[in-house]
Amino acid sequence: MGLLNTFPLSFKVRGKRVIIVGGTDEALNKVRLVAKTTASIEIYSRQIEADFSAFPVAVFERALRVEDIAGAALVFVAEVGADAELAKAEARRLNIPLNVVDVPAECDFYTPSIVDRAPLSVAISTEGDAPVLARLVRAQIEALLAPGIGKIASLAGGLRHRVESLIHDGAARRRYYEALVSSPAVEQAVAASPIAGIAEAEKLLSAHAADRSEQGVVWLIGAGPGAEDLLTLRAQRLLQQADVIVHDQLVPAAVVEMGRRDAEQICVGKARGHHSFSQAQINTLIVRLAGEGKKVARLKSGDPMVFGRAGEEIAALRKACIAYEIVPGVSAALAAAADSATPVTLRKVSSGFVMATAHGAEDSDLAHWAALSQSGLTLALYMGKAIAAEVAGRLVSFGAAPDLPVGIVVNAGRANRTLYAASLGQLAAGAVDFVDGPAVILVGRAVAEGDWAGAADAAASSFKVA
Repeated sequence: MGLLNTFPLSFKVRGKRVIIVGGTDEALNKVRLVAKTTASIEIYSRQIEADFSAFPVAVFERALRVEDIAGAALVFVAEVGADAELAKAEARRLNIPLNVVDVPAECDFYTPSIVDRAPLSVAISTEGDAPVLARLVRAQIEALLAPGIGKIASLAGGLRHRVESLIHDGAARRRYYEALVSSPAVEQAVAASPIAGIAEAEKLLSAHAADRSEQGVVWLIGAGPGAEDLLTLRAQRLLQQADVIVHDQLVPAAVVEMGRRDAEQICVGKARGHHSFSQAQINTLIVRLAGEGKKVARLKSGDPMVFGRAGEEIAALRKACIAYEIVPGVSAALAAAADSATPVTLRKVSSGFVMATAHGAEDSDLAHWAALSQSGLTLALYMGKAIAAEVAGRLVSFGAAPDLPVGIVVNAGRANRTLYAASLGQLAAGAVDFVDGPAVILVGRAVAEGDWAGAADAAASSFKVA
């Protein structure tokens, strides 16, 4: 690990003056940054070109004077010329920290990329070497921090003396603060109003002061189709808070690893032909873990409410009076539509979109789907290669048109996805050979409007009947 050339710290500027020399967009960029603080900002330039009116700053459109620098906490120089040289010389003479925009060698300090959740702030600096990288890292940290975490930080500060008076053990106080900043109930209350936040924090404090165990919670989280960057920001944040991650077989390891490093990981997923856990066992497991006071991330492929059997788990949690929250994810059908640029609803072509699982489908289901396809709706059928031809044949037998366009996406939303294009008749005849794996089969006239140019070789790629 290399050594830093700078020492990270937080510099107090409350009630102090910050001088910015320059009147262009470069100066405006510094104003945007400093305006996040309570400092008094003064702008000096002989020619003001940028619009500073949106910020609480004092603008002096004149030459800089020596006395302007005296007493400043920080000096930024965002132009070149005589005024810039005067500002640099005076700042150095008076030992005032100096930042010269885009000239790292002349800087006493660098302006970091900041995650602002006042009073909480996170600064990311590359010592001026790679500001673009700092912005990218900031975006990743932004995703992990709840929007209301700053309000919770303020709440914690306001409760400090009360917490110390009620909880005397240092470790117990630490447990309370950990519970406070990670509590979904407190987060929701603070978002509603400061009074509601205080009430919820006091309720939690009373429980900890009485040394009662904190109640657990279960988050039913949609992991999306598999790509890590399709995970929602909320899902990423909760995975970082979870004590235990209970995940399905189809959830990639890379997504599971986005959780806390020390979180327990339990795979309960069902691979075809092998069920490691029954649904009843999964229900019992998550209820038991939450009952022990743990934060449980129940991680499901796609969206938990779409073929994720979330209803049975929710019923078990309700019966056990366990708190839960549902975090939606990108369903495989929507990922398949995106992969193939297929508009599953299209004006004058398809007025609706139906998602269904073909495994175990009854004749009544097939007849219903066939009628929907004839009415113009797009079908998204979740099924694998083993039953695809049989289901397609039954759809045709119940009246679905053999020339209906069919698009098949295997491993939708992932880097190794594969696309196939044919017709319903060809699929029913067994003329379409596609790789085994989790597949979404899109059926309907709107499918022909998708981009299937890169589809793998199948019986046909022109949506014509063989």
